Amino acid sequence: MNASLLQGLRTRGLPVHGDGVQIFAPTCGASVDFSPLQNRVRDAAALDQVSIADLLRNAFVYPPHSIYRDVKFAISGFEENQDLHRAPRFHFSYQSSRAPRPRLDAVDGTLLLKTYHELLCGAVSRSCAGMRSPWLMQSGGKDSTSMAIAAAEARPDVACITYLGGHEENEVDSARFVARQLGLRHEALVCDPGRAYERYLAMVPRMPLLTADFAMLSYADLATEIAANGGDGVLDALGSDHYFGMPMHWRQRLKALLALRLRLPRGLLESRLISQNFRLSYLLGTLQMDAFERSFPGSRFSDVEVDALLGCPIADRSRQRLMLFQADIEAASSMEARRRVAATIVESASFGKGMFTTSALSLLLAYPYRDERLCEWTFHEVPDALLIGPRGVNKVLVRQHIAQHFQQLPYVRTKGSFRFDLCGLARQRFDQVHAFAVQAQSLLPGAVDWLESHRSRLDNKYLASKFYLLAITLPWLLNCMEKPVSQRTSRNYEGPP
Repeated sequence: MNASLLQGLRTRGLPVHGDGVQIFAPTCGASVDFSPLQNRVRDAAALDQVSIADLLRNAFVYPPHSIYRDVKFAISGFEENQDLHRAPRFHFSYQSSRAPRPRLDAVDGTLLLKTYHELLCGAVSRSCAGMRSPWLMQSGGKDSTSMAIAAAEARPDVACITYLGGHEENEVDSARFVARQLGLRHEALVCDPGRAYERYLAMVPRMPLLTADFAMLSYADLATEIAANGGDGVLDALGSDHYFGMPMHWRQRLKALLALRLRLPRGLLESRLISQNFRLSYLLGTLQMDAFERSFPGSRFSDVEVDALLGCPIADRSRQRLMLFQADIEAASSMEARRRVAATIVESASFGKGMFTTSALSLLLAYPYRDERLCEWTFHEVPDALLIGPRGVNKVLVRQHIAQHFQQLPYVRTKGSFRFDLCGLARQRFDQVHAFAVQAQSLLPGAVDWLESHRSRLDNKYLASKFYLLAITLPWLLNCMEKPVSQRTSRNYEGPP
């Protein structure tokens, strides 16, 4: 690290350990300062190969690591005074069994809802105080609806935007109704996989770090749309799961039981019967996974495939990074508690996609549900029955907050989503991603073989999910090589087939 850059990091108060940098994400109302990485010369030699394996196995880099060997990136669970390079320590502070919460019959329900509303309004107000034109990512789910209610009071100038990524869960009408009833502007953006991918490629050279969250392209599409319409800040309703709780339903329990870390023969996995059936593919993929890692979202590459993609035995080294969290996993008293630990670990992806894309577009970003006052009050002062109710009903308090303003609506019963058309991306951008794989063979020597052997099977969403991981990862890695992705794209890709 050169002397001027080292001095720059010290003046910004960011810890520097030897030749390494560590960056901590702030609380809800401040965008992350990635300026130490702005003038960094991207160099393939600086990439962390185990982190690439992390991305392919789990769609994110295990914290506090990053895509670079000498850059550590931490969100929740890490204290700012520790050395993340030599002695990282993780602690999950929201273990529900340790919270002495009041009984339901000992609280005033009306006062509780009033306090929740006031705290959420305060979190919205503080977190977007520096935004001239904030936009709320309104998925149509409980969290974004509750936040829209608070935003209508705290920032009535906020615009809401909902993403229609597919027809599996279409909450646009409900989200629009909510926004208009609250007097808020509402816009909708329909997913076009090719447009979203081009917008992602345009920001890749300016993205400070890399994650492969399955909503990354949705976020890139939305953030670009917000910037194009004069927005200067994004409000995101993520961040409440780890302190509200995450009930385990039978599907999650079954997946955990089926995750046996088996190594299955390639011939079985690529047989016609399996590769054209999403459910069978997902089942066999689950059998190959670690039980704890199966709680991370999405369909990902197996350990055998990751070793083949990177051309060396490396998947085990990625799984070893889980040991940092083992004490907290073992301290969790239930599968639900372990799921909350998993949600905290995966924040480097769920929050990272927003942090990295908004940084690339010079947008401000806020996560009001990460507000410390709101977190601590909810975790300690709200009775268990208003966090998780009978039969695993989640976020009872949030549902009651919504019910004060609206009758029961579809999104209260079914989860809203910013889904992405994975199969459409594979259809429209296969040749482009294949060209990236050819040029990146020194980094991912097995990517070309995987793409060519699966080209005719990418109408299976399970396999299209893996294509998506390569589509996200390859162009970013190529930007660490000699020629920019923009030049590679124009020379090797002329449009969809």
